[in-house]
Amino acid sequence: MDSKFERYARQIRFAPFGEEGQKRLSESRVLICGCGALGSVLANTLTRAGVGHIRIVDRDFLELNNLQRQVVFTEADVASQLPKAIAATNRLREINSEIEIEPIVADVDFSNIQQLAADVDLMLDGTDNFDTRFLLNDASHKFSIPWVYGGCIGAEGQSMTIIPGETPCLRCLMPDTPPPGTTPTCDTAGIIGPIINVIASIEAAEAIKILSGNSESINRTLTVIDLWDNRMRSINLDSLKEANTCDACAGRDFPWLDGKRGSHSSVLCGRNSVQLSFPDHSVVVLDELADRLKSVGDVTVNPFLLRCTIGDYIITVFTDGRTIIGGTDDVATAKTVYAKYIGN
Repeated sequence: MDSKFERYARQIRFAPFGEEGQKRLSESRVLICGCGALGSVLANTLTRAGVGHIRIVDRDFLELNNLQRQVVFTEADVASQLPKAIAATNRLREINSEIEIEPIVADVDFSNIQQLAADVDLMLDGTDNFDTRFLLNDASHKFSIPWVYGGCIGAEGQSMTIIPGETPCLRCLMPDTPPPGTTPTCDTAGIIGPIINVIASIEAAEAIKILSGNSESINRTLTVIDLWDNRMRSINLDSLKEANTCDACAGRDFPWLDGKRGSHSSVLCGRNSVQLSFPDHSVVVLDELADRLKSVGDVTVNPFLLRCTIGDYIITVFTDGRTIIGGTDDVATAKTVYAKYIGN
């Protein structure tokens, strides 16, 4: 065995992987979008596995409640107020100094995804919103880069591996993003740490298969796991691929990548507020959203808008989905607040 791979000896002894798999892994480049719960587990696992270059992109800063499920961070990181991408990279470089870890503090959107993904072999989902996932799905097909989807809420999670031209994609499964306020977030429905580790580990295993030259072993189903009710399901998606009706796979239509879909934002001058607009979303049912938010903040609602005060932020949601986040003039922070409390 090559002496430079001694730290990976136990991994190399796994017969389907071997030294050739390790060599390929060490020459691979990965983009991890988001370094919160899923992303931190992904980054930790792939750093230890020896992926040659890991690019970590995240727009957020640490909060104390992150430590319950975001595995590479400590209380000292929270106190330092460093961006997650930077704090994670500092820790990961202490774990494995032989690989390249590239932190980028940015919001992944249509304006930068091509540059972020230009030289990578795989993209991994560590995000918390469907707009970014649909963007990754578009980029995957446009640039022929595999990606792995993962999502968790409560005690349930799911994962799906997408190889353009071979497997069904996210838009085969879900043609459009859910309307705002119709899906729970971890801040409204809660989340337990173990499901994060399970789903991120599945994502990481799929990544290792692909990057080591073992793509034939990927999971070609949608995996859904509920750790509280002790249920595991594998949903066959072959019929979705065979239907050949997906706008991304068959139609080569990439509206998230083109900037035609997804969120639009603007800073409201002199108001310490950011407006996020979603012209492609359907009407928001304010009363249903109010019921979800009552557990986390003070909520008032009328036929035209909902207003919720949570800590230092005042969130105002209109029936057309347009949302104003008061308490910040930073677009990335506003998007983070929106994702935490409103979701997609």
